[in-house]
Amino acid sequence: MTNEKQAATDRVVEEAGHVTEPSTETAGIMPSAPPVTPDAKSVEVSPVSRARRRPRGSRKELYVWYTMRFTGVMLFVLALAHFSILHFIWDPAEQTADFITQERWNQIFWRGFDWLLLMTVLFHGFLGVRTVVLDYVHRPALRTFTLALLYTVGVILFIIGTQVILTLPMGGAETASLP
Repeated sequence: MTNEKQAATDRVVEEAGHVTEPSTETAGIMPSAPPVTPDAKSVEVSPVSRARRRPRGSRKELYVWYTMRFTGVMLFVLALAHFSILHFIWDPAEQTADFITQERWNQIFWRGFDWLLLMTVLFHGFLGVRTVVLDYVHRPALRTFTLALLYTVGVILFIIGTQVILTLPMGGAETASLP
């Protein structure tokens, strides 16, 4: 590999301390992102994936980082299973409200599966919003208020979702009919 090609493929770290892409003249391509400048207050970005780096300081932040990855994988598996079962195994044209209450929700497995899917979406979504709030809300009072509101809404949605799945009548149970 010649020196020109090597210079085109290697990242250049300038004396100012920021990382830039190789020049477009030597590489023959447009840069994929603007220069990344590290700052003590900014979020560390991985030079490889251009995503957030795994936190190094707080153990709590490390747990949140791993939980986001774990719930993301769980969402992929659960949503794919949910879609496959409801659209390929059972005919969607035959799925009415009666079918859901008598066939699916009459079994504890399906109630548990739907609850797990709902809670995984809830945790993953709220941890993602929490990350955005921590990254972009800089005023301490506003950040505290926003996080408190986020946690309150999360707990309320957790309670409502659990209550709905647990208290819906079973399909075989007698239900009161309206006059």
